[in-house]
Amino acid sequence: MMQRLLRGTFTLLAVAATAVSAQGQQLPGRWSAERAMAWERETGWLVGANYAPQTAINQLDMWQAESWDPRTIDRELSWAKGLGMNTMRVFLHDLAYKQDPQGFLNRVDEFLAIADRHGIRPMLVLFDAVWDPFPRPGPQRQPVPGLHNSGWLQSPGVEILRDSMRHGELEPYVKGVVGRFANDRRIVAWDLFNEPDNRNGGSYGAFEPVNKGAMALALLRRTFQWAREMNPTQPLTAGPWKGDYVDPSQTLPITTFMLENSDVITFHSYDDLPNLQRQVAALQKYGRPVLCTEYMARPRGSTFESILPYFKQQAVDAINWGFVSGESQTIYPWDSWQRAYPSEPPVWFHDIFRPDGTPYRQDEVQLIRSLTGARHDS
Repeated sequence: MMQRLLRGTFTLLAVAATAVSAQGQQLPGRWSAERAMAWERETGWLVGANYAPQTAINQLDMWQAESWDPRTIDRELSWAKGLGMNTMRVFLHDLAYKQDPQGFLNRVDEFLAIADRHGIRPMLVLFDAVWDPFPRPGPQRQPVPGLHNSGWLQSPGVEILRDSMRHGELEPYVKGVVGRFANDRRIVAWDLFNEPDNRNGGSYGAFEPVNKGAMALALLRRTFQWAREMNPTQPLTAGPWKGDYVDPSQTLPITTFMLENSDVITFHSYDDLPNLQRQVAALQKYGRPVLCTEYMARPRGSTFESILPYFKQQAVDAINWGFVSGESQTIYPWDSWQRAYPSEPPVWFHDIFRPDGTPYRQDEVQLIRSLTGARHDS
């Protein structure tokens, strides 16, 4: 009942929200607020995790032919189904497409078939500005013990991102992927660029372009245009992750661009509940569905117990970071880049399951199931 009332409220806000364009950055083709709210009614409450199989250290490891692991993916997505999860946020990589376009698209299709068997409609992420800025195809390195995301890759790499004259090299990738699956109902949405202006200050900051934000905005603008040309039936989005959404005068230009051009509003928050509530209230004013595509960092107070019931009450879709402890090693905190963790941390930072499918915390699993209405025998 609460979700239906909230949706009705958001629909009333939608007409006013279409005028939110203070910076004049909105590109042609954005969905109307009414169409976005219709999408939300069709999908229902989305709950899931950011997903890579435990056997993959990064996106290339997941998608390249030599390390493609559908058996592990099938097993792990069955655990997600058991939690009542109905989506997963999954990162692609431009180099996986460049080295083998047809093979890569076929593997994406196989992944979608596996997910569909488990009742999961993924959100696919095209680009990512976080962690290693020097991706290379081929065999990927082994994880550095105890280090959070020791091998995760940016897409595109810094060589392309810092040179706007090379951004056009990515057009075949965007159009090839979005065009192939533009009418595929197994995909719930497209996330075009993860944290595009993230300068990775705690890890690779010394290798980042000084003008990364400007270069990322230029690529993001073109990516929206390329994807719109494919006329996908799924919404396009890119999610704010830092700064102030409440006071427009404090909102970063790239954040304004993302908010003005996304069909549905996505965002990241690893904050505790009071700060999260402030963010959600600001974003709901846009009169569109709101999806949190990254949350849950236990030591920071962003926990399933504190956050997920609030998301359900507010009809905010919820996609936490991390699913299975594996080669990404995101059970370790961000500060593992500054200090060593010789053994498993006393409190996991991210992730829900151990590699064998045993829950890290049984009470978390029970909570998620109770909120999604999952059958315990599913």
